[in-house]
Amino acid sequence: MRIFEEMESEVRGYVRSFPTVFDVAKGSELFDENGTRYIDFFAGAGVLNYGHNHPMITEALIEHLQRDGIVHGLDKATIAKRAFLQKFRDTILAPRNLQYKVQFTGPTGTNAVETALKLARMVKQRSNVIAFTNGYHGLTMGALAATGNYFYKDESYGSRSNTAFMPFDGFLGEDVDTIDYLRKFLSDGSSGIDLPAAIIVETVQGEGGINVARIDWLKKLERLCREFDILLIIDDIQVGNGRTGTFFSFERAGIHPDMVTLSKSIGGGLPMALLLMRPELDQWQPGEHTGTFRGNNLAFVAATQALSFWDNDDLATAVKHKGEFIQKGLQKIADEFPQFNPKVRGLGMIWGLEMTPGVASETSAEAFERGLIIETSGADDQVLKFLPSLLIEEELVSEGLDIIRASLQALADKREKMMTGG
Repeated sequence: MRIFEEMESEVRGYVRSFPTVFDVAKGSELFDENGTRYIDFFAGAGVLNYGHNHPMITEALIEHLQRDGIVHGLDKATIAKRAFLQKFRDTILAPRNLQYKVQFTGPTGTNAVETALKLARMVKQRSNVIAFTNGYHGLTMGALAATGNYFYKDESYGSRSNTAFMPFDGFLGEDVDTIDYLRKFLSDGSSGIDLPAAIIVETVQGEGGINVARIDWLKKLERLCREFDILLIIDDIQVGNGRTGTFFSFERAGIHPDMVTLSKSIGGGLPMALLLMRPELDQWQPGEHTGTFRGNNLAFVAATQALSFWDNDDLATAVKHKGEFIQKGLQKIADEFPQFNPKVRGLGMIWGLEMTPGVASETSAEAFERGLIIETSGADDQVLKFLPSLLIEEELVSEGLDIIRASLQALADKREKMMTGG
């Protein structure tokens, strides 16, 4: 590990949580350079919904490279881009009766968010944007301004103006309707909150601690946006691409956002980000918003293959089944360790186990030593975050849950020993 410590910036993060040198990966398993096996409940922070090196994707990439297919194309027309657009239209948009134009942004999710915010402000000719408590939308300047986590905030980083934060569903307690709260601010011209161009929201807050917005809350939010002529942007970067059991996370609420940001798993494991927008919002001049790596043709090839998982309902059914399996397993674990004040929440195949501050981080470290890769989330890293591949085998889920149970037991034993002085 010495070369990483000597050469790589102190900003490196995950290498500290998982201190080994990884070599190969297949499906939901990784192996380090010594051959040590790890079960993956992390999935590249949501990039690998279809697992590591799926053979269907890998074979298509190899074939594309071996025939000298275009790799970098800016926004020129290519066969790979055409195939992706046709597949995305026919498999994803058309069956859902969604009429969106597609904009290829830079390669990461924050690029899609920046594009959405810029376009919304341009179309509505208003500068303000409303985001929500515990939201996470990226770390470039515009996206950072809409990110709630205090860890990433510092006045020296740059301007964070033109963004207002409102309480997410449940932030003020289950009995408080935060849409009514938001409505009061928008209705009162002296509230101090300028009418926004857009409201940006995750239907399930991933980095924020696996906070699931209720269906009624999402429906009311959409109605509010229509009433006040505000664009509704759904950030589906982490919880889209099938993570909640439907391709788009907002499908369960039956709403139709004005814009949708997609990244992470949309590229089939390779860098790609999209902005979907209602056609009448596509008011760009040619070249007005651009980026060198918006034409990643390898990602187009991988994405086209990955979208074939949505040709039928098999994957959605499997996600629902495995999600229920994970929920039951986590609830059983929670019942076994009441001393950590555990709470289980989630949807589809994104789940969180909230515990006493400090316990989730210790559990993640202990689990790594036992062969499981799992991260934490929440403002205080108080939530153990379950984000496995959608294709993970049930046997590996069970094995991973057993490791979590053993890790918590080890922590419980250690704390009891400290308390008794044993």
